[in-house]
Amino acid sequence: MDMRKRISLELRNRNPAQIAELVIDNSRSTDGDVEGLTDEFSELEVLSLVNVGLNSLAKLPSLPKLRKLELSDNNLSGSLETLAEKCPNLTYLNLSGNKIKDLSTVEALQNLKNLQSLDLFNCEITSLEDYRESVFELLPQITYLDGFDQEDNEAPDSEAEDEDEDGEDGAGQAGDYDDDDDEEEDEDGSEGGEVGLSFQVNRADQEEDEEDYAEEEEEEDQGGVQGQKRKRNVDDEGEDDEDDEDD
Repeated sequence: MDMRKRISLELRNRNPAQIAELVIDNSRSTDGDVEGLTDEFSELEVLSLVNVGLNSLAKLPSLPKLRKLELSDNNLSGSLETLAEKCPNLTYLNLSGNKIKDLSTVEALQNLKNLQSLDLFNCEITSLEDYRESVFELLPQITYLDGFDQEDNEAPDSEAEDEDEDGEDGAGQAGDYDDDDDEEEDEDGSEGGEVGLSFQVNRADQEEDEEDYAEEEEEEDQGGVQGQKRKRNVDDEGEDDEDDEDD
């Protein structure tokens, strides 16, 4: 799909000024330059143009709010001076997998005063002697080159991703799961020694009390019936005595 059509689809009938992030990776540039992007994308902060066949950045529009630009796996060998003019607030730039061969090409990035992270991985320039030291000296504003600082400490974003992955597979959740199981087992009385025994003893005492209470109620009911029968018998006897007297 050509780049213009892809951008049109990504807009989804929205105004370009409403777009803060635009990803058009693997689309195709017909003339090797940026197509379909205009100055109307004034609010764009993240732009990804990975593997779109770029040979030049000459037609890149003015994107004053752009902070992150992905240009990996293209055919760029120069025209980087355009970035300082069109995207002065860039903090992250990925040029890995392009045809950048020497330091003079990278020197054009000196005017990107806010640039903090630069990626040149898989470019020919990385084979130069003292490559890292030379780039850090040439671009003193950057903190990370190819994902690492001058002391070989990894960039924070990469470390955060590793921590997230460890958290998903780590032991924290398993520990919580075990705690829940223990609580359920304690509540059921199936484990936990003294707790289970106490539960059984209390249950037995309760059943005995219920049996005793039932027996007492039964005796009271029987006693009441017998008393009523005795009373009726006495009355009957009194009636018999009165009948004898009448005779």
